[in-house]
Amino acid sequence: MKTTTLKKKLWVLFSIFIRTRDCLRTLESKDFGLCITCQRRFHIKLLQAGHFISGRHNANLFSEKGTHAQCYNCNINLKGNTLEYRRRIIELYGEGYDLVLEKENRKTLKFTAPMLLKMIEIYKEKLKHLN
Repeated sequence: MKTTTLKKKLWVLFSIFIRTRDCLRTLESKDFGLCITCQRRFHIKLLQAGHFISGRHNANLFSEKGTHAQCYNCNINLKGNTLEYRRRIIELYGEGYDLVLEKENRKTLKFTAPMLLKMIEIYKEKLKHLN
């Protein structure tokens, strides 16, 4: 299978994982969660897996600490709502973690088919544990 196809398949799993994780973390529900930036309540289907650092570069594409449940308005219309996102990253992971994610984003990462297949299996397993 081509890496682009595997990456898309992994993204679907990763996005579901992120949104489910954050719904459980914020409201202890698999159906509803809070947007990381505006803190408003949304159904999981209305949440997106929004990145702290936009662009979805390879190095941060599947970063669990750099990706959180985010509403369409904050993720798309407000282009990530980055000031609020930065505040939430610091609240969640501690002072300076925003800088760690910025450094992570500068790395170049070339995904291989075996790497993506392994990650697909990992996220299938993580989703089982959340459900």
